[in-house]
Amino acid sequence: MANKRYACIGLYNPKSPENVGSVMRAAGCYGAASVFYTGKRYERARDFITDTKKIHQDIPLIGIEDLKSILPLGCIPVAVELVEGARALPEYTHPDRALYIFGPEDGSLDQEIRDWCEDVVYIPTEGCMNLAATVNVVLYDRMAKGINTRSGPQFGREKTDPASDR
Repeated sequence: MANKRYACIGLYNPKSPENVGSVMRAAGCYGAASVFYTGKRYERARDFITDTKKIHQDIPLIGIEDLKSILPLGCIPVAVELVEGARALPEYTHPDRALYIFGPEDGSLDQEIRDWCEDVVYIPTEGCMNLAATVNVVLYDRMAKGINTRSGPQFGREKTDPASDR
């Protein structure tokens, strides 16, 4: 059985249904496997979600108590946070299987979550980015780097005969 690469998204206490809708759209665009969220703020506002592409019909959006409780076996938790000691996204090598965890629009990830994550990355900017924009940039970076994940460029690649491409 071939190893499978995937990315999941964890939203820590998101506030805005517009942002969650935009995160769902990003998940669909970049092939995320699932989106999880914690907290009650989104629950109260979810009727106003802007998931215009109805991505939730293809990618699960699941409310949970604790992001630690849903980490699949072999999946690496990665905090995305603009904090000292984080690694710059352009130099980051993505795990084959990742749960990217994003903080709320009006706050930061708790230290406990950052400590639990194997990696903490940031997007080098002049200031803070919108939650949905941050998710888009991280997922795009993962896609753009393609097969250059931790297991290397040969991971999951099928051997082909160059003559068959003619």
